[in-house]
Amino acid sequence: MSRAPVKLFDRLPLQDLLATIRDCEHCADRLPLGPRPVLRASTSARLLIVGQAPGTRVHASGVPWDDPSGDRLRDWLQLDRPAFYDGTRIAIVPMGFCYPGRGKSGDLPPDPECAPRWHGLLLQRMPQLELTLLVGSYAQQYYLDAPGTTLTRRVQDWRDYGPMQFPLPHPSPRNNLWLRRNPWFEGEVIPALRDRVRQMGL
Repeated sequence: MSRAPVKLFDRLPLQDLLATIRDCEHCADRLPLGPRPVLRASTSARLLIVGQAPGTRVHASGVPWDDPSGDRLRDWLQLDRPAFYDGTRIAIVPMGFCYPGRGKSGDLPPDPECAPRWHGLLLQRMPQLELTLLVGSYAQQYYLDAPGTTLTRRVQDWRDYGPMQFPLPHPSPRNNLWLRRNPWFEGEVIPALRDRVRQMGL
């Protein structure tokens, strides 16, 4: 299923495209738990969150950011769960839609074929987007024109990517050390992010 050329999906309405993506088995032979694409999108979405890939907990529940990383991200945004999961306003489209498996020091990177295959088709169908949060290195390397820069530098330079894009570190507990070493993030960047979200009325 969904191994057909992507160009065949160009004319699909968003809901049909989402159904096609959720049936996708393009990378099935590389996925230790099998395919289960996890994403949300709507034509009325105004905020897009581009993260990494589902972990095992999200794979099991099918609910994006349904884990401690999601708790921290919602705190950064000052959004409760009903607001965060309001699909009419917030789209969630990770770099890889399925759990990629476990590596030596955490989950493996998102499958590199996923975003080029599907993101453009999804973005074409979300004309109301006002802000995209690029959460973690994979999303930033894909979307930002900042070759050779580190995640820390990209987050420090968040103003340079506005007003439509906002780079963030991944909110995983694995990044607690980074947060302790970079107190400017919670002191300066998080208040600016919350202001932006409030201005959007989310």
